[in-house]
Amino acid sequence: MPRRIRLLMLPVLAAVLLAGCAAPSAGARPDPQPDAAAGFPFTVDNCGTPVTFEQPPEEVVAIKSTSIEMLLALGLEDRISGVAFPDGPYAAGWAPETEPPLISERVPGQEAVLALEPDLVYAGWESNLTSDGAGDRGTLHRLGINTLVSPAACQGADYQPAPLVWEDIWAEISLMGRVFDVPDAADTLVAGQQQRLAAVAPDSRGLTALWYSSGNDSPYVGAGSGNPQLVMDAVGLENVAADVPTPWASLSWEAVADADPEVIVLIDAAWTPADKKIAELEGNPATAALTAVRNRQYLILPFPAGEAGVRSLEAVETLQEQLAHLDVAP
Repeated sequence: MPRRIRLLMLPVLAAVLLAGCAAPSAGARPDPQPDAAAGFPFTVDNCGTPVTFEQPPEEVVAIKSTSIEMLLALGLEDRISGVAFPDGPYAAGWAPETEPPLISERVPGQEAVLALEPDLVYAGWESNLTSDGAGDRGTLHRLGINTLVSPAACQGADYQPAPLVWEDIWAEISLMGRVFDVPDAADTLVAGQQQRLAAVAPDSRGLTALWYSSGNDSPYVGAGSGNPQLVMDAVGLENVAADVPTPWASLSWEAVADADPEVIVLIDAAWTPADKKIAELEGNPATAALTAVRNRQYLILPFPAGEAGVRSLEAVETLQEQLAHLDVAP
């Protein structure tokens, strides 16, 4: 029996609660694309909330790096009134000369959002749009402010990608091209990503890997249905948590030790830097015995590239480059 299968014995309820996501549905989910081919007005079903666009948004508040960078990648920096909850520096390929106004390091309050008089709030997580955050969707819509959530982050079982596939990433790019009436920019971005993905040669060594995002007592890891699985599949890594049927999971170190990954993907974030994770892994006798830790076989990704979005392809290319220099055999 493959080592990763044993992880199915772990309860996944805690993972679902931590991720803020419902268990994925086995059935087909609604297509996030609007029915009409072009023109305004049109309505899109976004995570179960109908959103009607009478015209392209001109003043946007973007929350989380996935949303901010989607707009930047489409050349829409002039539409951004303010940003909040950035997860790290912007990707070099589309970093603007002047960074958009930062209204909050974390989820902004509704008052701060309303002060900018946006016509759209575009959020990376569904949990950003609550009465305790930027404002619940119903209230904002009644005030004439549309909302969108990255479809890959939808929480409802009928909407959450199960599993996430590249077509989901590209569908969001196309959707935003439609919303902002920049279809050519969206088509160019999608075509470029498709070409780059086709050029990726997966690692052929069959290496097992743990995607370690955060957590000390219980590691919070990339599981089998989200962006980490998508990325690891593309680069040829065998995710030791692939059989846990959620995007993210909270595991035990005992389960990780049982799987004993040969490689560890470390997410580098300001609040949990990769070098701090390495020091803790190597300083704890329980984790120091892991094969990946003993051999110091680490791959490092910036947090924004670990979330589903326009930087998912960057994550693949970054891991591919690092794997090429990793001297490890299965």
